[in-house]
Amino acid sequence: MRFRRTFAEAEDPIELNLIPLIDVIMFLLIFFVSTTSFIEEPGVKVDKPQAATAKQLEKNSIIFAVTPDGKIAYGGKEIGLGGVRPTVKRLCGKEPLPVVIQADERALSGILIRVIDEAKLGGAKDVSLATEKG
Repeated sequence: MRFRRTFAEAEDPIELNLIPLIDVIMFLLIFFVSTTSFIEEPGVKVDKPQAATAKQLEKNSIIFAVTPDGKIAYGGKEIGLGGVRPTVKRLCGKEPLPVVIQADERALSGILIRVIDEAKLGGAKDVSLATEKG
């Protein structure tokens, strides 16, 4: 018995449906963007002192940086000592927020205390110093 192979006409071209794939990618993108917490770090590099009792930073905090030469920055921009109180007042308009000061370990204590006072006078919930766990 002889089998003969017949070639039929080509079927319709195969279509790859990309819509479900795009839907899944968009879902993952929205999931990761909505669950990621962004902590605003000042653009100024400071060497924080080490402390054994360091705790985790709160998500909604106002972060100031004090450099060794006495400059005060918020969000990477130098604001000076006179800009601390208005910045805290503006950001604490709806509810008091905690203030975190990232002071370089070589920063002068007098400037650091004046920044703490300005933050408290601006209406901060509490004022903390940022350290590295050591």
